[in-house]
Amino acid sequence: MSDEFDFEGRSSKPRGGMRIWDLLSALALLATVGLAAYFGLIFVNPESSLNILPPGRAGFGLQSPTPTITPIQLEPTWTPSSTPVLTATSTLRPTFTPVASDTPISLYPPTRTPKPTSTPKAQFTASVSQVASTIIYPDLLCGWTGIGGTVVDAKNSPIIGQVIVLRGSLDNKLIEQQTVSGINKPYGESGFEFALGNVPFASSTLYIQLVDLNGLPLSDKVAIKTSEDCSKNLVLVRFKKNQ
Repeated sequence: MSDEFDFEGRSSKPRGGMRIWDLLSALALLATVGLAAYFGLIFVNPESSLNILPPGRAGFGLQSPTPTITPIQLEPTWTPSSTPVLTATSTLRPTFTPVASDTPISLYPPTRTPKPTSTPKAQFTASVSQVASTIIYPDLLCGWTGIGGTVVDAKNSPIIGQVIVLRGSLDNKLIEQQTVSGINKPYGESGFEFALGNVPFASSTLYIQLVDLNGLPLSDKVAIKTSEDCSKNLVLVRFKKNQ
């Protein structure tokens, strides 16, 4: 029972193993503190001589050479060669080719265009000539001017009672006269006449025309030109019916 309470006797024994571990722990602590101090110094002053890898050095203290640029120089006797100048030639613009348009195809035949209707030909055609009035009035010599004539059918047979009108202006006055064929026999069986004056005179503003009983034209208007010449003071008009 005395051994259980003998504390003084157990504590007096040497502890050699614990001392060695304490020493190693102290050394490790010192090494850690030293490394921390070293890295702190290097961090604060990277250019320090203690830094084995200072900035700007390659490898372990070896500094790479700084490259130098050597400019390329021309030879002293070099002469620049002439460069041929290219002359730009004008290029014609391409011409525009129109796109062909579709031609519509119709399944139906084209309608026929009616031919223009011809103007109906007048029933009578007139022929005009100028002669001396002495063939009708030999006693008047050159003291008369007028228009006379006849009306015949297609076979030159006289047509009696056909209406003839004279219109225009005479001596700056409007004139409109009317007669019928067959009342002036000196010209023929269907003779007619318009007396214009006692002396020959020139006029180109008169026309004569054949009409029916209702005044509708049976011939074209025939222009009449009188003359101052005594050999032409009678205008002869012959109306002939067309076949």
